[in-house]
Amino acid sequence: MSVQEYIRDGNAIYARSFAIIRAEADLARFTPEEEEVAVRMIHACGLVEAAARFRFSPGFVASAREALAGGAPILCDAEMVAHGVTRARLPARSAVICTLRDPRTGGLAAELGTTRSAAALELWGEWLGGAVVVIGNAPTALFRLLEMVVAGAPRPAAVIGMPVGFVGAAESKEALAATDLPHAVVLGRLGGSAMAAAAVNALARAGI
Repeated sequence: MSVQEYIRDGNAIYARSFAIIRAEADLARFTPEEEEVAVRMIHACGLVEAAARFRFSPGFVASAREALAGGAPILCDAEMVAHGVTRARLPARSAVICTLRDPRTGGLAAELGTTRSAAALELWGEWLGGAVVVIGNAPTALFRLLEMVVAGAPRPAAVIGMPVGFVGAAESKEALAATDLPHAVVLGRLGGSAMAAAAVNALARAGI
């Protein structure tokens, strides 16, 4: 059995990957700053056609980057999102927080009659104002975030809303897109922790 030649250098692989994405994806409608985020997101999912579903609200990139530059916390709905954030890229050593495994979360979920993912947001109170919120897994978490903001909770600086799935995912992202919160979404069922974390990593440091 023979093994074909392949690229071994990590930097060369990244450079080649981003060149392919820029050649094949339709990125014309994005600003240069949005394009940086979009390319990272495409790289995370392997689908150049996914770009058609990306939506960035005006000023989203600037708001998120300003918050990260100031050390704002990054609040994640899932451990996979939190682990996907490259700490070395963060400009001000922001805390990356996921309360899903907090011992209190299970009791809150039972008390509120909701998912653990949604209940975990009840523990975000002290960090939520001015934070970068990253939801890459649970539609219920995104719905709960929007409920909290409507009820008067402190507003985050930016929301990356990319839950994935067949129940509530598309609807929760449409609900976020209808607000005035600075946001990035992937419309429809597509999304996931890898894409959400990739967006954070692109925002954390300009240029790819």
